[in-house]
Amino acid sequence: MRQPIMLVNIMEIFPSFQSFLLTLVSSLTLIICIKWISYYSNTKKNFPPSPRRLPIIGSLHKLGSSPHRSLAALSQNHGPVMLLHLGSVPTIVASSSEAAQEIMKTHDLSFASRPNSTILNILLYGCKDLAFAPNGEYWRQLKSIVASQLLSNAQVKSFQHVRKEEISNMIGMLGEGCGSSIDLTPLFDSLSEKVMCRVAIGRAYDGLKLTNLLKRYLTMFTCLSVGTYIPWLSWVDRVSGLLGQAEDATKKLDEFLEDVIEEHVNKKRGDGDRNDEGKDFIDILLNAQKDKTNGFSFQRDTIKAVIMVRFSGSVFVIYQIVEPVEAVADPISILLFRFSNITPTFSYVLKSELREQ
Repeated sequence: MRQPIMLVNIMEIFPSFQSFLLTLVSSLTLIICIKWISYYSNTKKNFPPSPRRLPIIGSLHKLGSSPHRSLAALSQNHGPVMLLHLGSVPTIVASSSEAAQEIMKTHDLSFASRPNSTILNILLYGCKDLAFAPNGEYWRQLKSIVASQLLSNAQVKSFQHVRKEEISNMIGMLGEGCGSSIDLTPLFDSLSEKVMCRVAIGRAYDGLKLTNLLKRYLTMFTCLSVGTYIPWLSWVDRVSGLLGQAEDATKKLDEFLEDVIEEHVNKKRGDGDRNDEGKDFIDILLNAQKDKTNGFSFQRDTIKAVIMVRFSGSVFVIYQIVEPVEAVADPISILLFRFSNITPTFSYVLKSELREQ
């Protein structure tokens, strides 16, 4: 007798529950529609001009194989400041010096945040480097160390003998090949790699092992990460093997840097602190890590991330940029063009040394 009573009670309650659920869904839908209409009407007029976008991929299809040229062409139609939707990521594109000044100087704090993605976190130890670290106290302290100790005028000039030796060696090789055709690309690759190796990690490394490690590591920055632009499709990066390749490339370069840092630590234990002229980037960062006076502490991963960006970034200029100036016969002009993108101070010092050679 009890079971039929329970069925009757449930059947009596269900219609009221169904009505309540229908009312709740209708109310939520109405609220969302009102919010969307309100937001759309209030903000649409403040959006920069934007090309029409496709579902899911947004404006990614408009970038083409030469994004810089595609962006220049789009700016001709939509103005110096435009809005692109790269997947689901809204992106402001500035194509004039005035707009760039507004973003990078006048309103720099509003645009100071860095993009974050899974692949960047893999390649840069959770974005602990200077280029992609979030804006905040950590970034400001790290920037101060890099600017005042790694890339100061005095520090750049302290590596003068390194640059002169490697430039003299390369010019000597050009002299030996006088009268015959010379492939300049490997010479420039070798020069940039040797200079940056000696400056960043203390000595040059012969052979192709480091070169191949760097090229593979740098290539990961140029690969398209679906999850960066369409977060709900981030699983595609794992299935395609992109994240696995990034993890493997980072692991191998990490093992190399770990050996180099351990070598420096062991030398410091045996020989004591080197004089200022003999210090490379790793020595300087290890000393900064020990310094507790500024209240800023960092781990070894930060040292590796800074070295990767400083070292790899300079070599990237040589590996990735196609230089039409290589057709110029004057090797000095080629060298000046080659190193013009490394750092302003480094470039200025190097130019004077090249002219002396």
